[in-house]
Amino acid sequence: MARAFDQLNDDLRAFVERQHVFFVATAPLSGDGHVNVSPKGGDTLRVLDDRTVAYLDISGSGIETVAHLQENERITIMCCAFEGNPDVVRLYGRGEVVFPDDERFAGLRGLFGEFSGVRSVILVALDRVSSSCGFGVPLMAFVADRDRLETAHAKRGEEAMPAYWASRNATSIDGLRGIS
Repeated sequence: MARAFDQLNDDLRAFVERQHVFFVATAPLSGDGHVNVSPKGGDTLRVLDDRTVAYLDISGSGIETVAHLQENERITIMCCAFEGNPDVVRLYGRGEVVFPDDERFAGLRGLFGEFSGVRSVILVALDRVSSSCGFGVPLMAFVADRDRLETAHAKRGEEAMPAYWASRNATSIDGLRGIS
């Protein structure tokens, strides 16, 4: 049975921190816009306190999450257990994109390891946390994080990232502002 909470308790926090993968869901305000769900991994999610989480936004081919958050702030993060107890935790809240020119960026960025191609840190103020069974989630064993994205960004070099963002991350698939 699903249970709802106003904040993360110690058990939920420990569960979220153990997961190797999480999923981020956002949507534009427009009813005919596209809902986006993105898988994330690589030890890029941090619980800051019982009502705040942050994750490292690493450059990719799209900019949906950033665009949606800049438009309406709505975000859900889902963690599901592929090992151990069959649990699912959803973190609902208001997300904020913290870009490198923001005075908070360096402190937030310091919470994570070395990654190339970092666009921003996504900061989420939680207003609801839910847990439910994951009986339908398959059991799978974690082997390793993939290194392909890191290798590509490291090869490209940090100095090339603004041009990459301008060509690939300027607008969302629905035409919303991405990275200017």
